[in-house]
Amino acid sequence: MEKIYTGKTKDVYKLDNGNVMLKFKDDCTGKDGVFDPGENTVGLTIDGIGKANLETSVYYFEMLKKAGIKTHYVSADLENATMEVLPATVFGHGLEVICRHVATGSFIRRYGEYIEDGTVIEGGYVECTFKNDAKGDPLVTSEGLAVLGVMTPEMFESMKQQTLKITQIVADDLKTIGLTLWDIKFEFGYNNGEVILIDEIASGNMRVYKGDKIVDPVELTKLINNR
Repeated sequence: MEKIYTGKTKDVYKLDNGNVMLKFKDDCTGKDGVFDPGENTVGLTIDGIGKANLETSVYYFEMLKKAGIKTHYVSADLENATMEVLPATVFGHGLEVICRHVATGSFIRRYGEYIEDGTVIEGGYVECTFKNDAKGDPLVTSEGLAVLGVMTPEMFESMKQQTLKITQIVADDLKTIGLTLWDIKFEFGYNNGEVILIDEIASGNMRVYKGDKIVDPVELTKLINNR
């Protein structure tokens, strides 16, 4: 297969049928050996996390399918940690979409003088960053995306509403096993002119708490899939 992209946590290959295959790796974002979904660099490697992230992604993609939400997900091979997906064009050079139910992480690093760590954000808050490690994944507004020709206001609104809905679905599911979703990171693209969720919905891309303690991604996957 032809490799078309090497990412921090996944490699991407082109399939003969026109679809794309994602190969999940055991690398996680973080800093100084500590997991942090808000970081933009690989900070540690956790044995088995690639397969664990895929397992969680499949669980939630199937849930979204039942809810009538279109994504790029086609099928998965858990044993080989691969997922077949529809081809989609990313926005710009890659755009990350973060939905926050609780203020923490980089949000507090930016706005801590206005809000306390751990403050609940009613209704959720959506923000976007460009995928650019050299510039620290800079924030960009909906107006900025339109001015730069990355996305129309209508596309942004569709992406925002999907993000809020998907995040609530994930949060509600986690609540059934006594967990609280603080924030989660997504990526969207467009397929045949339609904005759809792409990439993954993985334990390594969300910050989840049990009581006052964060749940590490491997343990989170076990809790989600072994209920």
